[in-house]
Amino acid sequence: MITQTFSTQRLPLLEQLEAWCGWYSPGFEVQSLRPRQNGFPATNWNWSMEGLTVSRVRSPPTSVGRSKTNIRRSPVDHWAIILSKRSATDIQVGEKSLEVPAGTPFVLSLGDEIRVDRGQDDDRMMLLLPRDQFGRIAHLVEALKGMLLPVTQGRFLADYMLVLERNLPGLAPPDLARFPSAVEAMLAACLAPSADRVATARNQIDLTLMERVRQAVRRNLRSPSLGPDKLCRETAMSRSQLYRVLESEGGVAHYIQRRRLSESFAILCDGSNTYPIARIAEALCFADASSFTRAFRHEFGVTPREVRQASLAGQAPAVTKAGGGDSLHGF
Repeated sequence: MITQTFSTQRLPLLEQLEAWCGWYSPGFEVQSLRPRQNGFPATNWNWSMEGLTVSRVRSPPTSVGRSKTNIRRSPVDHWAIILSKRSATDIQVGEKSLEVPAGTPFVLSLGDEIRVDRGQDDDRMMLLLPRDQFGRIAHLVEALKGMLLPVTQGRFLADYMLVLERNLPGLAPPDLARFPSAVEAMLAACLAPSADRVATARNQIDLTLMERVRQAVRRNLRSPSLGPDKLCRETAMSRSQLYRVLESEGGVAHYIQRRRLSESFAILCDGSNTYPIARIAEALCFADASSFTRAFRHEFGVTPREVRQASLAGQAPAVTKAGGGDSLHGF
């Protein structure tokens, strides 16, 4: 995998926009939608492997265009699947206009004249798919070019793109070799679901469902009502789906407890946090300090008090067990 990062963060304010425009030239024309004197702090991360590029961009409000001149100078005819996490996006493709809410993926072709405007600071993901490499799903991608995906399919694809963002930098070589074909299978299942396509993309679907669960649990760690019913509502999953996804984690209750214990460990390692251990246990919904300590010792091989003492002494806790990390593998 080839990784590449470009950032204007360390440049003088009045040089940032020019540098960013130069980075995207000649393929695109970039205009800032805020005064030049305010600077243009932006960063672009790219991860490229055979037949696929995943890009992440953080930037101020922009207007990005690809004109006939750009197409002649840089005749790259890839599909781009884009997810803007913070900003709504106004798209112009030829004579067609489209407004895309934040959090909704959309498909464009870099062979078309396009203009993409974002009126707010944004953090976005993009999959760049060469037509030759992804010819097997060409008809599926082309059919949705310049259109909003149906809500369910769009949400699932958005969740999957966030899974890629979280896991891609740490993928092992065996996973990287399978990565483009895994992405292709997942895109087919999201763009045009069928029983066969869903079966082919099963590993990627499970990764995406697991990420939904992880985010929902993280949001609700301190909620006493966190359990199967709440997770099913927040992840739009059936109870049987939820149980299947968390089966390898020891079940719903076990997964929630491990995430709460992991959070408590992080709190106790923070030397600036002086909350009593009993209060931390209560905040994370343990019945009492004694049951919290027993569960903590079982998980990490040390007590909460020992972790806090080590932290205050500037030492690493003598953990003898691995703890409750998420197992998101299988690309």
